[in-house]
Amino acid sequence: MTLPDPQLHPELYRDLVLKRFLAWVVDALVIVALVTVVVLVTVLVALFFLPVIAVTISIVYRWFMLSRYGATLGMMLAAIDLRQLDGRQPDPVVCFFHAAIFSVGMSFVVPQLISIVLMFATGHRQGLNDVILGTTMVNRWLEA
Repeated sequence: MTLPDPQLHPELYRDLVLKRFLAWVVDALVIVALVTVVVLVTVLVALFFLPVIAVTISIVYRWFMLSRYGATLGMMLAAIDLRQLDGRQPDPVVCFFHAAIFSVGMSFVVPQLISIVLMFATGHRQGLNDVILGTTMVNRWLEA
């Protein structure tokens, strides 16, 4: 199975950039909540390591959700799933690298800008980490 060609079925990839942004907002709120819990549980000691804890929680959250469900909570609410270009759900190793590249990319302006441009320029609406790994987001109803 391969994903439908964006040229032949543009409706299958419509609104993915907006849905990805909405998913990012929801996931950012989830990660902030998780980081807050860790900081409170450690009686504020975690504040000394906040950047490391935040990045670690972001990667683990995204990796766990993507490898187990094919989507994070934000992606589930936006009705999108992560898929490889051949249509399969990525294995846990690809999901880990997807989460890690995404998290590192969010730490720098240039990769973020490249990712945004790619989402508008590629037919499959791929971000930078998707182009590197051969993955993309698809509307969930595509699978039904």
